[in-house]
Formats: sequence, structure tokens, C-alpha cells
Amino acid sequence: MVDNFNEKADFIWSIADLLRGDYKQSEYQKVILPLTVLRRLDCVTERNKDEVLERYEQLQKQGIENVAPALKKAADAEVYNTSEFTFESLCNDPDDIAENLQYYINQYDDETTEIFDKFDFDHQIQRLDDAEILYQIVRQFAEIDLHPDEVPNEEMGYIYEELIRKFNELSNETAGEHFTPREVIELMVNLVFQEDDGALTEQDAIRTVYDPACGTGGMLSVAQEYVRQLNTDANLHVFGQELNPESYAVCNSDMLIKGQNPDNIVYGNSFTKDGFKGQRFDYMLSNPPFGVSWKKVKEDIEREHEEQGYAGRFGAGTPRTNDGAFLFLQHMISKMKPPEAGGSRIAIVFNGSPLFNGGPNSGESAIRRWILENDWLEAIVGLPENLFYNTGIRTYIWVLSNDKPEERTDTVQLIDAQDLYAEMDESLGEKRHELTQEHIDEITRIFGDLEANGRSKVVPTEEFGYRRIVIDRPLRMSFRATEERIESLDDERAFTNRDEEVQEAVKEALYTLDSETQWMDRDAFMDEVELAFNMHGVDVRNSVHNAIERALGEQNDDAEIVTDGNGNPEHDGDLRERERVPLGTDPREYFEEEVAPYLKNAWINESKKYHDDKDGELGVVGYEINFDRFFYEYKNSRGLSDIEGQLSETGEQMVSLLNDINNEKSLIRESVTSGVGEQEKTVDSGVGWIGEVPEHWDVVRTRFVAELHSGHTPSRDEDEYWKETDIPWVTTSDIKPFREGRKRYLHETENQISELGMENSGAHLLPEGTVFLSRTASVGFSGIMGKPMATSQDFANWVCGDEILPEYLLYVFRSMDQEFDRLMQGSTHKTIYMPDIKSFKTPLPPLDEQREIVDHIEAETERLWELIDRVEETIDLLEEKRQALITAAVTGQIDVAEVQGEH
Repeated sequence: MVDNFNEKADFIWSIADLLRGDYKQSEYQKVILPLTVLRRLDCVTERNKDEVLERYEQLQKQGIENVAPALKKAADAEVYNTSEFTFESLCNDPDDIAENLQYYINQYDDETTEIFDKFDFDHQIQRLDDAEILYQIVRQFAEIDLHPDEVPNEEMGYIYEELIRKFNELSNETAGEHFTPREVIELMVNLVFQEDDGALTEQDAIRTVYDPACGTGGMLSVAQEYVRQLNTDANLHVFGQELNPESYAVCNSDMLIKGQNPDNIVYGNSFTKDGFKGQRFDYMLSNPPFGVSWKKVKEDIEREHEEQGYAGRFGAGTPRTNDGAFLFLQHMISKMKPPEAGGSRIAIVFNGSPLFNGGPNSGESAIRRWILENDWLEAIVGLPENLFYNTGIRTYIWVLSNDKPEERTDTVQLIDAQDLYAEMDESLGEKRHELTQEHIDEITRIFGDLEANGRSKVVPTEEFGYRRIVIDRPLRMSFRATEERIESLDDERAFTNRDEEVQEAVKEALYTLDSETQWMDRDAFMDEVELAFNMHGVDVRNSVHNAIERALGEQNDDAEIVTDGNGNPEHDGDLRERERVPLGTDPREYFEEEVAPYLKNAWINESKKYHDDKDGELGVVGYEINFDRFFYEYKNSRGLSDIEGQLSETGEQMVSLLNDINNEKSLIRESVTSGVGEQEKTVDSGVGWIGEVPEHWDVVRTRFVAELHSGHTPSRDEDEYWKETDIPWVTTSDIKPFREGRKRYLHETENQISELGMENSGAHLLPEGTVFLSRTASVGFSGIMGKPMATSQDFANWVCGDEILPEYLLYVFRSMDQEFDRLMQGSTHKTIYMPDIKSFKTPLPPLDEQREIVDHIEAETERLWELIDRVEETIDLLEEKRQALITAAVTGQIDVAEVQGEH
């Protein structure tokens, strides 16, 4: 069969050569696939054609309109044609080939003509006729016999699948939308069927498989093949739905060719027109499009979510509108059979976003929570980059079951297969890597064995969860009644809403206050304001008093705590923190141990809105799966003694030094984690990248000793924000000089913004000495502001407090390379997100030791940089000598024979 299959597939493929010049390669399938289907149907309907025509004539005479049932019976098939044409007779009239071919297609049954409508084949007929190649192509197809007696359904399915695969690979520009690489499908099928191999080998086993975004049907075809190889007596019924008309036509015709019921493939949007409402399936497979917006159907989906809740498909929540991946998964979960009926298994391909996008109050987190707390997620397999045709990003296979084996209960298996791939000889679009059969078998084995090793982690479900609590600190404000502050009341709506006479009276009363006095207690200041108002006969609402507090006050850490009418401290909104507490840990105990020792007077905000809606406990529950972090292993940097030993052994000290900048990095890392000189006793810091620290040091959250600020970018559409600029604005373009780690201070920036731009953005002017760290794109580069500056959102910025030196914090960041690698997320655009930045921990020696460490690092690294400069000069000289030697030799300036004789 194989030879016959290859011969026929190659013959049909060769017909595409006739399209060269009139069609782009990516368009060949628009002609070859529908004509392959048409030729197959021509051969199928030829057998009982006379009976069909005779019966059709009888029905016409009787005036019967619904002829389909009778004609299908006459044809002894689901497909029939009421024209007298065949491919052979079409070729007898070259001049009218276009008109006759169109007529021939239109005389098929309604279901079949719909397929050709979705192929938009009438347009291709006209185009081929205009190019004067239609007749040649039809004649070529007429020469191949695709009759079921010659080509059984199974073989015809192989031929058609092979053509689909070849054309999709040829059409790199769109393949990713509708085509999943076959090796990925094979892996998915293995993972979803493996647990049920026993049931599938039963006599006359009947199972169903469904794909809600079936594309050209690749998932369904491989599933059929798997079951067929496992048990030839098994019957796998396939079902699918597809939105793209051409892909639908390909898939539907593939089912038709294989003898499957084409009614099982439905055209339309799975979200708004569920083609299988109320049906349940044994297995579900899908590769929904990555990052595709569902905004067009937002109203329908949100209505179902709100009105039907969990009785509908989207009860758990809705993700952000720019990515509908989780909608597909919820849709599939809604079609799971109940466990008592055998349950269902799902395999679906996602990009990285569904793993971690969205905080505790987001739809994404709610959906993850729903899946994990129901214990449906069995495994996630991280695949290599550049595996798909239209994207190079990493992808993940999620495997779900609502009838987990006991050994998988309350756990999720993570399998890291990102380095399991082979390089392709020739790229296909973005696809440069492929999974070999050995890779597929290895991943399948790891999944089946449920083993924990360097490539597989079995993680308790609870470990993905956390509670987000809100930490508040007291508001401290001082007040001055200066002219500038009093006039700033004009920016307060509560003040300007009063009559002009009232406004003038208020200002007049405020001007009687001493402009030189700084009040450090709000109550004392407002008593003075009230006294001035009484003396001037001013009586205003509380809203005006609040406006005065805002205009004349400022946050001041040295001021008294501001209290409310009950004597309770008011919170400072600018100092509000959010902490992630691991699920299973008491939030109050966590606060006392991790936060209270470092944030004086802080408290947990226990307002009802900061309790979880579902369980009512303190802290809103969120779930995220930071896949890579479970596989990250800290590598011990070589210590100074190791590097120096190697240098002394080799005799190539300068070259080795240049090639091993780890010497400098090790110096910095050892200094900031161990100090200078011998330490009597060390203790485990509890932080992976830090290791052990001297016993008398602290290890603290970085933001507890340095105030954390993010940056922002004013709108580029507002020219005024970018004209007459004088405020330095740090962007990633300023990072280059800091990459090698030699530069410490930034004094000038490539870009500046105006004061108006600052006022209309979330950017802040940060003081000289602020330590900045790049957190997106070029991640992990740090420096110190040499003067007040603002930054873009690509930076996290720390204003150091009294307990830490900016220079010391800079070197801490420069020793955190491995930690940055562990925390980075994203495939093409690496980022460390703010919740992770807030979790940074810093070894904190006393200030005098910090100064010693900074002085030691600077002295030693300066010496190392001098050596590096000399080595680089030597390399330049050696390169110059090499070039001079070549020139001298080829121009006869040296006697080569004489030189060789000397050696």
C-alpha cells in the first residue's frame, strides 16, 4: 500500500507544477486540494451514477423537492451527483470546461457543494480559465484512478493528509494559523491516550474525540491513526469545529474522503455557535490560535458568563480580550464526561501567557484556580522554541483529566522538554526545530512513569497558589502655609466649586498663618486653620478642609502620625504594599515574621474587600504557574581561589583573565554575600542565590531598606511632552555603557521629557543616588543616578534609606545574575514583573562593613580592569602582528625558507 500511496501522492503533487507562474506557491492548495476531493467524489459516485440519474428524473417528474434521502439511497452513499458529467466527459469539451465544471460541482448534494463554497472554488475555476490552464489540470486529474476499489478510504486519507502537510509547510506565511506540526500532534495524542490504552484495546471499543479549533483536521487524523494502530477493531468517531472557511473545507473533505460523517465537522465560531451543544466527548485535542482577540464576540461570551455562570461554559471567568486561549479550554472542559461515565481527557497547546498572566482578581487567575482546585490538571509539558511555523516562542501542552489516577491526585507534573529537539536541515518559516520520534517517546515515557528528576517535577497543586494581602503604613504629614501652596488650592475641585467670595475668604484667612512655620502635627495645624477661619467668619464643608490638607500638606517621615476621629492611624496610599503569602501559610503569622520586623508601625488591612470572595479568608487567592522556576538550579560561581589557581597553572594569565570575567563577578558576589576578610561564623540565608552569610548580617526584603519606584512613559502623541525638555529620562538606550559592569554612575541621558510630560504620566523625579535596574528587554543592568532623573517603565528604581548605601545595593544587583535568570518571564520579550521585584532579598551588613565592601570591590575591580585593558592591547598587537606576518610573507619581505630553516 505504501508504494501505491506514495506514487499517487507524488503524482497529485506534481500537478501543482502547472500552476507555476500564475499562482504563488502558498496558493497551490487552493486548486489542488479541492480538485483532489472532486476527483475522489467523481470516482465514488461513478459506480451508481446511472441509478441516481434515473431516480432523480423520476423525482423531478413527481415534483418532489426533498430529493436527498432517495438519491442517497440510490447512490448507496452519503454523496451523489445529478449531472451527467464525469471528469472523463468534462475533458471532451475543452472550450466549455469552466462552465461545465462549475455546473458539475453545483449538481452535488447540498453538503458537498457547501464544501466547495467554503473552498471558494468558483473563483479558482475562473482564475484558472483566465490563465488558460484549467483544462490541462482537469485532464491530469482525470488520469489518476481514485476509485475506492483502487484506493481504499484509509489509503485515500493518507494521500490527502500528505498533501495537506506539504501545502501547509509550503505556505509558511499562514501555516501557523491552521496547522500544527505533526510531531507535536503525535506527542499530544500520546499524552492524552496513554492513560486509556487498556480501554482502547477492548473488543469493538467505541470512543469520541473533539477539536473546537480543528483547522485542517490534523489532530483528528493523528488520533484516528493512533487508535487504528492500537486496535483495528476500535471505532473512533471524530468531531470538530472550524471558523476559517478554507480550513473547514479541507477538514470536512478529509472526513468525507475517509468515510467519516462530514456532519461531524461544523463550520462557525465555537464560542458563539457551539456546533455540539450538550454533547460530551471522551478525548479533546486542540491548538487554538495564540494571542487572538475575542473582542468581536465579547458581548455574547460575557452574557453567558453572567447569566449562566457554571451552568454555562465560562462560569470560572473571562480572560483579557486580547487572548482567547482560556475560553477554548473552558469550552472543552464543559464537554467532559462525568467521572462516573468514564471521564474525559484533554490536551491543548498554549503559549506562556495562560501560565501566569493576571493577578488574583483577574479572569486568568480565576480560571487557573478553578482548574487547579478541581484537580483537573495532570501535567504541563514545556516545548522547545521555534517548533511552530509562524512563531518562534515557547509553547506548552496542558494535559487535563477529570478522572485522575490516584497517584496523580492533588499534584501537577511539569516536564521540561525545551532542549529536546533536532535542528532542521531547512527552516519552514519560524520552524527551525523538530521533535524526533526518540524525543516523543522520551517525553511520553517521563509522563507515564510520573518520575521526579531534572526534567520532571511533581508539584503539589497548592504550591501554585498564594494569598495577596495589603500592608498599610501610617500617614505622616507636615504643613506649611506658603503662598505657593495656598494658591495651589485652585487645582482642587472641592475648593473651586465654592463661590468666588468663599474662595477669597478662605485664602485671606490662610494668608494670616505664619508662612515660615512647619507644623508636624495635622491636628495642631487644622486647629490653627479653624481659628483663622473663625476670626474671618469663614464656614466651609469638610471637603474644603480636605482640599486644604492636600494643598498645604506633604508626606514627611519625621512628622507625627495622622489619625482619624477614633484615634486610629490613617494609611499612606503611597506606602501601601501588597504581599504574596504562600497558600497554606497563615497571613498574620507571615506578616509578623516577614514584614513587621522591617516596617515599623505597619499593619495588615483587614477590610472585607481584601478577603477572598470564595472562602472568605484574609487575602485574595491567586494562582500562577511559573514553569521555569521549578527547574532553575543555582550554579556555584567559581571562587577567587579557583580562578587564581587556574591562572597560576596555565601561564596564560592575561588571556585567561580576559576570557573569565567571572573573576570580577565572583569578587563582587563573594564580597556582598560574605564580606571582606575572614568571617568567624556563617548561617544559611534561606535565599538560593545568596547562600550563607556572616552570622551578624541581616537578610531583608530590598524594598524594606530602599523605597521602590517604577517608571512610566508619557504619551508619544503629545508633542508638548517632548518639547523644551530638561528632565533627564532614563530609557533602555542608556543601558549600553553599563552592560560590561564598569560604569557605575549615569550623569546624562539620551532622552529628556518636559515638566508637562511628568505631570501627565506616572513617572516620578527621583533623587540623585537612586539605584536603577533594567527589568524588560535588556534585563538586569544597573547603575546609580548622578543627578535627579525619571525613568521609563522598563526600570525598577530604589531610593536608599539610612540602612543601605547606593553603591552597596548596586553591587548586590550586579551579583544577582542567576536570580534574574530565574525570575525572567516571556519568550521573545524577557521581563521581571513587579511582584517578583518586590520579593528581592538583600544581604545587609552594618553600614561600616558596607563601606568596606564597596571600597574593596572598587579597588580590586579597578586593578582587574587595568589588567583587562592591557590584555586587550596585547591582543590588538598580536592581531596586528598576524596581519603584518601575512603581508610580509606574500610580498617577499621575509625569506620563508630561511625562517623555516631556523625552526
